[in-house]
Amino acid sequence: MKKRILVVDDSALMRRVCSDIINADSRYYVEDTANNGLEALDLITKKKYDAVVLDVNMPKMGGLDLLRELEKKHISVRVMMFSSTTAQGTKETIEALELGAIDFIRKPDGLAEVKSGEFKKTFLQILAAVSGASLVAEEPQEETRPRFGSARQSDPSTRPASGISSRDADTSALTRRREETARKDDEHKAEERSRTFGRGSFTVRDPINKAIVLRPKQAKVSGEKIVALASSTGGPRALQQVIPLLPGNLDAAVLLVQHMPKGFTKSLAERLDSLSKMKVVEAEDGERIQKGTVYISMGGRHLTVVKDGNGMKVKYTDLPMREGVRPSANYMYESLMDSPYAEVCCVVLTGMGADGTAGIRNLETRKKIYVIAQDEPTSAVYGMPKAVAQAGLVSEILPLEKIADAVTRDVGVR
Repeated sequence: MKKRILVVDDSALMRRVCSDIINADSRYYVEDTANNGLEALDLITKKKYDAVVLDVNMPKMGGLDLLRELEKKHISVRVMMFSSTTAQGTKETIEALELGAIDFIRKPDGLAEVKSGEFKKTFLQILAAVSGASLVAEEPQEETRPRFGSARQSDPSTRPASGISSRDADTSALTRRREETARKDDEHKAEERSRTFGRGSFTVRDPINKAIVLRPKQAKVSGEKIVALASSTGGPRALQQVIPLLPGNLDAAVLLVQHMPKGFTKSLAERLDSLSKMKVVEAEDGERIQKGTVYISMGGRHLTVVKDGNGMKVKYTDLPMREGVRPSANYMYESLMDSPYAEVCCVVLTGMGADGTAGIRNLETRKKIYVIAQDEPTSAVYGMPKAVAQAGLVSEILPLEKIADAVTRDVGVR
């Protein structure tokens, strides 16, 4: 069924623009609009929506106040925020994510940007993750698509998402065949691991009854270790239940790729640093990697590490997007293939798509790895952790609240 969307913005123009973008896609329709948080709260208490597109600054009640009120009333709503890149705007965005918003999109600067295909594409991709819609839109059916403000019409079923990674609506048939081949290859490898591990393996099943094979416990690895963590949709809130719970004397550094645009990761680092025992920074190019510090990749650039004497340092690259994102965890994991670390503790948290899976698979050819994936019930979007689990690369699948303990247990303390 089509996803029902509530658009909340004090600008009549932005409400119309959002509604036009949403109603033009066969997966959604705009059920209602509101011009401030008070109106939205009244609607949300009376009706159920699959997602809410929410502005921050509005009269009477702003977006943050609405989120606080929903939290106080224990009303669960999946929210996509409109955000700005000003210093205040990025801080408000991080606070909105803490208060339960799933993801955000930067508010366009003008009509030219609104009308751009890139903005519409990004808007609909994020809305798909937030609302739980299919990742691919159906061809439009004019006779069944409801118009904003019109009576609700019958909804055609949306096509289910195929595979485990996101793709654009214009993905070629060749690309789809390649992805399907890779998916089947991952499933075959998982089956091979199960046969090889014998009694040492542990098999669980995901909601569509595909076997997920967990690696058998291995002997404790001695030597220097590093933690490499990947997260996306729902990640900022999830990270607050992982990073602040790590001990300040953790015997490793932490590299962290959170899918975010430029300008937002600095505010995320500052917020996590204020909550954590470890030092948390937005990594600088050329910065030397040291234990006891969490290095968050700068938004809009790929974080990698390279050798620096007897240690390692941060090196940013502007390579093409991978899995449709920049920064990409795949590049981070692959840059550790030639590192001096005896083991890499890989952590994959909530997020849409499959970023991290290919990088971890390649990293395994050169390094000992220990892979921890977030479980489905605690994931805002069960995409990235599902992908790495179905590839047969996971050592543990854990609820969010147990991941920090698992990391500490694996790498130890000083």
